[in-house]
Amino acid sequence: MNSVHAHLDRRICVAPMMDYTDRHFRFFLRLLSPSAWLYTEMINAQAIVRGDAKRHLAFDGSEHPVALQLGGNDPRLLAEAAAIGAQFGYDEINLNCGCPSDRVQSGRFGACLMAEPERVAAAVAAMRARVAIPVTVKCRIGIEPRPASEDYEFLHTFIGTVAAAGCEIVILHARMALLAGLTPKDNREVPPLRYDVAERLRRDFPNLTLIVNGGVRTIDYTRELLKTFDGVMLGREICDNPYRLAELHQQIGGQGCPPPAREDVIERYVNYMERRLAVGYRLAAMLRHVLALYAGQPRARSWRRFISERAALAGTTPAVLRQALRIVATPGFTELQLQTLSRQRA
Repeated sequence: MNSVHAHLDRRICVAPMMDYTDRHFRFFLRLLSPSAWLYTEMINAQAIVRGDAKRHLAFDGSEHPVALQLGGNDPRLLAEAAAIGAQFGYDEINLNCGCPSDRVQSGRFGACLMAEPERVAAAVAAMRARVAIPVTVKCRIGIEPRPASEDYEFLHTFIGTVAAAGCEIVILHARMALLAGLTPKDNREVPPLRYDVAERLRRDFPNLTLIVNGGVRTIDYTRELLKTFDGVMLGREICDNPYRLAELHQQIGGQGCPPPAREDVIERYVNYMERRLAVGYRLAAMLRHVLALYAGQPRARSWRRFISERAALAGTTPAVLRQALRIVATPGFTELQLQTLSRQRA
């Protein structure tokens, strides 16, 4: 893969997040940015190979560029799942070596794979032999408890081993993964960020495309990180304030083009929801992704409340979002108006 193009295409990425980066959220994010690199939730390779691959892997063509993140530890099974993913049209196969959850640990994959660099290298080589698209790895700066070694030596050995197997792109979450005593949520927040470790890795592997992840909340910080790294991956900030992705595209990825109006994004998303409803998807599963679109804007709380309440009612349609736009588009919208609107059917 041409590393120059990898750098240009991957400057802004949205992290794979369990129970969040489903196909609906990715479609919604694509309406906000035409260029950000999007990732699926982690999908167990076994579920793809031995389960309903279409249910797990189907996506809208507008989501490109989009990567499939796999979980697993069997090189042959991962290679088969990667081949199926490539057939579905994904632009990248990413191996999860960073998730610290108990469920993942019990299956000996996710972050605990960092203790087995040779196994990860074998998986990377097996997947690369089956697909023509990039095979990448997402990992932490280390794990605790870990095999006896210095922190950085452990990371350097892991990265060097997987790079030797042909992995040219690494996504590095700049925190340790604590494999005992912390929830996955705590593991995203409690271990301190160590971007100094990521910078040292950058110096030691200058030919690696290195994308950093962890704690990125602002455009200015993203821009600062891009002076050192090839890309920046944002996660919770995009969940909490998805419009940030449009602002990032304007200021970093889109040559100054104006971000789309939120109202236009909603109209296009309503059309998408109508198409998905027609083939059996649930309305509530799609509505939840727009709740934070007006984060930081006037009447954002009323916007969230109205949609959340209506999502739970039988008979609600995607047009509920057009109704909700009255809340944020009407200066001085009152509680009485909100109650009146809530009695109307979408």
